[in-house]
Amino acid sequence: MPSVPARRSTAPLPGGSEWTFEEVERYDHEIARVAERYRLDTYPNQIEIISAEQMMDAYASNGLPLGYTHWSFGKRFLATEQNYKRGQMGLAYEIVINSNPCIAYLMEENTLAMQALVIAHASYGHNSFFKGNYLFRTWTQPDAIIDYLVFARRYVAECEQRHGVMEVERVLDACHALANLGVDRYKRPPKRSLAEEQALQQEREQLLQIQVNQIWRTLPRRKQDAGQAPERPFPPEPQENVLYFVEKHAPMLEPWQREIVRIVRKLAQYFYPQRQTQVMNEGWATFWHYTITQTLYDEGLLPDNIMLEILHSHTNVIAQPGFDDKTFGGINPYALGFAMYRDIRRICESPTDEDRRWFPDIAGSDWRDTLRFAMRNFKDESFIAQFLSPALIRRFRLFCITDDGHSEKLKVSAIHDEGGYRMVRDTLARQYALAEREPDLQVVGVDVSGDRSLTLRHFRQERRPLAQTYKDVMNYLATLWGFTVRLQTMNEAGSIESTHECRVEKRAGMRQPDAAAWVLTDAFLHRD
Repeated sequence: MPSVPARRSTAPLPGGSEWTFEEVERYDHEIARVAERYRLDTYPNQIEIISAEQMMDAYASNGLPLGYTHWSFGKRFLATEQNYKRGQMGLAYEIVINSNPCIAYLMEENTLAMQALVIAHASYGHNSFFKGNYLFRTWTQPDAIIDYLVFARRYVAECEQRHGVMEVERVLDACHALANLGVDRYKRPPKRSLAEEQALQQEREQLLQIQVNQIWRTLPRRKQDAGQAPERPFPPEPQENVLYFVEKHAPMLEPWQREIVRIVRKLAQYFYPQRQTQVMNEGWATFWHYTITQTLYDEGLLPDNIMLEILHSHTNVIAQPGFDDKTFGGINPYALGFAMYRDIRRICESPTDEDRRWFPDIAGSDWRDTLRFAMRNFKDESFIAQFLSPALIRRFRLFCITDDGHSEKLKVSAIHDEGGYRMVRDTLARQYALAEREPDLQVVGVDVSGDRSLTLRHFRQERRPLAQTYKDVMNYLATLWGFTVRLQTMNEAGSIESTHECRVEKRAGMRQPDAAAWVLTDAFLHRD
């Protein structure tokens, strides 16, 4: 991108509906100048303008600029294309990639006003969030992600040529079903270049199978003789990264299959921060596209017609229907995030007595520093728990509903009043915790010297059962493991409530377990 001008232009920006590359470039210069004035720290920008079909293709591949082939991406593309042509859905004005440089795809069908809006939103809002937020700094590698996508695409294509499309597809199907169980939540993954990744991949192919064979080298033994030391449990402690455990220890996987497991696992790690920061990320980008374009308008650079179109689109983005509205589908993350950043700025600039009681540390402080601190050091759950104010709770008219399985009726447990603010805030924050949205599944044991079965435990959250698709997911896990997979559900007392088994009778190749192979053993224990 060209260097940012030190001084603003004296001539107003273009105001037509159609755009040229020169006009888009000029808008980008002025937006970059204002972003620098507000001290937004971003990666270098790479702005690309693409067609609607290319945007649908990016939709289908999870927003990534390139990737390996899989039938699910084609299915998603066809569904998106049909809905778009029928007028049942629109397309995003942009897609932005967490990479260095930061890649932003803009729709060529956008008007000039929308191109300006999405440049401010994606290339400076999302971009600065990717670079600043602690989750992205800890868990992603923007310098290496594009190179790794190239490596993954080439490797999967080579596997399809060597082993057949169907064999590769079976492995990918299983890995995709388990992708959310392939994330390191506490151990920071090492950062490696493409050359280092390729060298390690070749080394893994040579050594990993030897290490696996050492675990499984013995035949099943008879029961322990008297006085013989009992076998040490394996794994020695529970493992929550199921795909990592499968990659390292599955007895039946070939080296190329383990590498595909690793590829899916690393891509799941890339998306891990985004699943926890949607409110913050979209709110931050929306706040800055609004602030930057408003600043350009106040400076006299933005024509009235451009500003009106931007405000019209912005208003639609942050619309929040009421709970009794037919269009209500939950809390709009754009609306909540934008409102919270605006509210933090208000608390810093014009605090009320209520604000000083609730937020003594930030009331009256510099709003730029406070916003930067909030963006860098929180995720959705902690951000809402820390910064959702009583004023915003009243504005959104938030209230709590208690849905207790032991009661036939719903209960309004808190409303937006003095006695309910904290409960409303804490309850809303918990809804954005991954523990509330994803099951807690851990590998707790492998029968190394017996039938080689794998045992997982499900620790229930507030008595919530697994979704009905759990059997399909466990089938896929058994496909990768190659032997019986056992799922134990734990109750609140820490005892086994029920056990489910998926048995794999044939052990050759990557056979899909049959649904009839499921054995259900419900051993409900008496509770005091």
